[in-house]
Amino acid sequence: MKDLIKIICAIIFPPVAAFLQVGLGKHFWINIVLTILGVIPGMVHAVWIIAKNKK
Repeated sequence: MKDLIKIICAIIFPPVAAFLQVGLGKHFWINIVLTILGVIPGMVHAVWIIAKNKK
């Protein structure tokens, strides 16, 4: 259930989902840059982080 909420968050605002999953690590900053370059790459990266880093 938590992953579903994070995925919805990743679609609406990707950096928040990345922060919730990994904190202020390198993936968060990569996601910020990708979101600035285009929202779709930020979304894809955020969903990838959530799928890869199951906690």
